[in-house]
Amino acid sequence: MGYDTVMAVPSAGVVLDADVTVPPHARGLVLFAHGSGSSRLSPRNRMVAERLGGVGLATVLTDLLTADEERRDAATGYLRFDIGLLADRLTGVIDWTAGQPALHRLPLGLFGASTGAAAALLATVARPQRVRAVVSRGGRPDLAGDRLAEVSAPVLLIVGGADRHVLELNETAARTLRRSSLWIVADATHLFEEPGALEEVAGAAAQWFDRHLAGVDLDLDDYA
Repeated sequence: MGYDTVMAVPSAGVVLDADVTVPPHARGLVLFAHGSGSSRLSPRNRMVAERLGGVGLATVLTDLLTADEERRDAATGYLRFDIGLLADRLTGVIDWTAGQPALHRLPLGLFGASTGAAAALLATVARPQRVRAVVSRGGRPDLAGDRLAEVSAPVLLIVGGADRHVLELNETAARTLRRSSLWIVADATHLFEEPGALEEVAGAAAQWFDRHLAGVDLDLDDYA
């Protein structure tokens, strides 16, 4: 039996809001780490989460900053680039899932957008036995620094073909990561606002997580 609810998640000394969706007979779990200046209410991440739920994956979309921190960050912008802080919070959410009856047995993946991708990669280093796969959407893996080479989970780097600077950063990261694949969405910009671009992101993410969490490798057309 599935459920869809908002939960308070204790993590790294604070309490974070999270939207938790568990479809019936869930086969895996994906935690989302939002990017710069965004939140768990990001329409892009929520669209991807809905598609993942459609293929049997539970999702947790969590704010990595408290409401007060988000207000301060909106004025200063400094917390969104505190990758160590964001990674610690995400690692705390990973640990929280271990105590949740509906979640703790599910194979776990992380989906990070923009700066959230770097936080996801660092959290993967912190919990290598728990995280089985990572997807980065328009991510900044370079912000993970030297720890990038320590990521053991397979990583899918999704980048817009027109997002030239971020594409170059991801091409460099792909050469550093132990197990990675680079997926370029043709002509897409950083926010994947072009027609069909975000749908391609969602399909690629679903395929990656199905392969590495659920142990199947379905054709991308199954997610169209």
